[in-house]
Amino acid sequence: MVSDKSPITFTDPLPEATDVVVIGAGIAGTATAYFLAERGVKVLLCEKGRVAGEQSSRNWGWVRQQGRDRAELPIMIESNLIWRELAEKTGEPDLQFTRSGSCYLAKEEKTVDKFEQWLELAKQHQLDTKILSRREVEERFPNVAASLSGGMVTESDGRAEPFVAVPALARAARALGATVIEACAVRTLDMEAGHIAGVITEKGRVRCSSVVLAGGVWSTHFAANAGVSLPQLAVRSTAARTEPVPEHYSPNLVLGGLGTHDGLAARRRADGGYTVSTGDLAEHYISPVSFKYFTKFLKLMKIYADFFSLHLAAPKNYPGAWSTPRRWSSDEVSPFERMRVVNPEPSPVVVRQIKERMPRWLPDLKDARLVESWAGMIDVTPDAVPILGEDGKLAGLFFATGLSGHGFGIGPGIGRVTADLVSGRSCGHDLHRFRPSRFFDGSKIVPGPL
Repeated sequence: MVSDKSPITFTDPLPEATDVVVIGAGIAGTATAYFLAERGVKVLLCEKGRVAGEQSSRNWGWVRQQGRDRAELPIMIESNLIWRELAEKTGEPDLQFTRSGSCYLAKEEKTVDKFEQWLELAKQHQLDTKILSRREVEERFPNVAASLSGGMVTESDGRAEPFVAVPALARAARALGATVIEACAVRTLDMEAGHIAGVITEKGRVRCSSVVLAGGVWSTHFAANAGVSLPQLAVRSTAARTEPVPEHYSPNLVLGGLGTHDGLAARRRADGGYTVSTGDLAEHYISPVSFKYFTKFLKLMKIYADFFSLHLAAPKNYPGAWSTPRRWSSDEVSPFERMRVVNPEPSPVVVRQIKERMPRWLPDLKDARLVESWAGMIDVTPDAVPILGEDGKLAGLFFATGLSGHGFGIGPGIGRVTADLVSGRSCGHDLHRFRPSRFFDGSKIVPGPL
């Protein structure tokens, strides 16, 4: 996990001018910079804290096609292919992809019915997804808790190591000519006659004609200061890792079914341990943004009401905290400088549940100690799918944000798509569902899977 205690390793000089400035060096922003640089575009990747300092190093590390939203799936299939080639293509071993498969195992028949429904989508895209019967689950996973009704597996899915993969991709981008700077917050857009002329960073002005906002949970606040509405809420998610143990469980596992209580998720790590989480508690700190976009999130919150927990106020300087300024100028210290890296405390409830559920679901890990727990803040949109594309009113401002907890696996695909959009090329995918205007053009909000 990367934090504000991690050393600063990207210290390129700030250029006077570039073609594109990418704000935020999580997986989406870093991948965008990588593909822009590959196309010969001059690009500056600015990160207020550390590359992958927030959710991009704190996620589960899954590269998952299985269970994706219908509109996300084509980009995710491409992203899976990109992941397979990145280590060899870039010469960065930290970008290693492990083909492990993703497997959901369900207690209830109704969950298996949902698997069957998603299988129809998988067939349309010729994925290798299969439904597992109760007997097949027992034969394939004899060391998983009993009383399971069935499962779903996609063998071509896999995993990577978030906290080393994203910095490795930043190094690869820099090797192609990108400029990468940590501890350099972009404060505001630099506007001339209603058009983007550059950005103002804490280190000075940079001229450019295009900006990609890939700031994760901070994106909505940067946009608001520029007069742009971008509906996102920040949600805390907690995970943990075990000590190194023998490999008893190879695939990425969801036990109990997604969106069910008493479940557990686990994936094998390169260090010999397992990353584990319950996946059934999302915590939101109520803020002014919560009220501003309340009606747009009603459908999502109704569907997942049992898994949301609300807190009255975020800690000081967190994104959207009550004390955080809503407006600032280019010569003022911005909220992004006051909180370089959001490092939330893990939920003690989730940590306790992991300890309780792991011996029941994964008996071979019953004696494995949890050696670390952590939390990250996820940028969630009202329909739980990304916001991609150019702002309808401010030409030259592009979004690659709102990845809603699905970002690590799909990140390289999002980066490739965004790089093409910024370059004026056809991206080859239907992005209608992801258009930034969808929350304001009268369209129905249709939540996808979390």
